[in-house]
Amino acid sequence: MLEELLTAAAATGSAGAVYLSAAARVVKQYERGVVFRLGRLHGEVRRPGFTLIVPAVDRMRKVNMQIVTMPVPAQEGITRDNVTVRVDAVVYFKVVDAAAAVVNVEDYRFAVSQMAQTSLRSIIGKSELDDLLSDREKLNQGLELMIDSPAVGWGVQIDRVEIKDVSLPDTMKRSMARQAEADRERRARVINADAELQASRKLAEAAQQMADTPSALQLRLLQTVVAVAAEKNSTLVLPFPVELLRFLERAQQQIPPGTTRDTREQSAGT
Repeated sequence: MLEELLTAAAATGSAGAVYLSAAARVVKQYERGVVFRLGRLHGEVRRPGFTLIVPAVDRMRKVNMQIVTMPVPAQEGITRDNVTVRVDAVVYFKVVDAAAAVVNVEDYRFAVSQMAQTSLRSIIGKSELDDLLSDREKLNQGLELMIDSPAVGWGVQIDRVEIKDVSLPDTMKRSMARQAEADRERRARVINADAELQASRKLAEAAQQMADTPSALQLRLLQTVVAVAAEKNSTLVLPFPVELLRFLERAQQQIPPGTTRDTREQSAGT
C-alpha cells in the first residue's frame, strides 16, 4: 500500500513538473505578452516577469516594446520643380499597444516600412529641390505625420523620421557648382567695389586735406621717397617741387639787370 502511494505521489509530481514546465513563461523587461486562448484574445497583456498559461489551450506571443530603428530604402522621384532625386531616410518607432500590434496588423514592421516608403515618395513629389536640401526639418515633420496617422491603429507610435541623404544626378551637381561659383564671384565683385568706394572717399578726404595744407603734400612726398629708397635695386627719380622753381624765378626777377655778383654780395652783406 505504501509503495503504491509513493508511486502515485511520484507520478503526480512528475505530471505537475511537466505541466509547470509547459505552462511557465518568462516575459522580459522590454517585452509584453499577448495571450490567445483557443484563437481569441484572452485577458490583459502580460507584464514582465514570470507568468503561466494553459498548455495546448493558450498561446502567448511576445512583443518587443523597444524603439526600433528602421532604414527606409532610397526612393527615386521627381520633385515639384522637375528634378530627379534619390532620397533615403530612417524611421524611429515603438509599439505602445501590444495587443493592437498583434491583432490589427499582420506584420507591423513590414507595414511601417511600406508606409514610410510610400510617404517618402509622396514628400518628394510635393517638395522642391531647395526644400529637400535646406529645409529638411519641416519635411521630417510632414513625413512623420504621414506615417503616424495610419500607424495609430496598429498600436505603433512614430518617434521620429529623418531624411538621411539626397542624391542628385551628375549634371545637376555640375549646374549647382557653377551656380555657387557664380554667386561667390558676384559677392567678391561687390566686396571689391565697396572697398574701392571706401578707398576713393578716403583719398578724396586726404586730397582735400593736402589742398588746405600744401606742406602736407611735401611730407607725403618725402614719405614716398623713404619707402621707395628702401629697395636697394631701384633707381629713385626725385621730382623737383614747382613751388621752389617759382620762388627762384621771382627772386631772379627782383634783381636789377647789370648787377654783378660782387655787387649782389655787397648788397647782401649790408
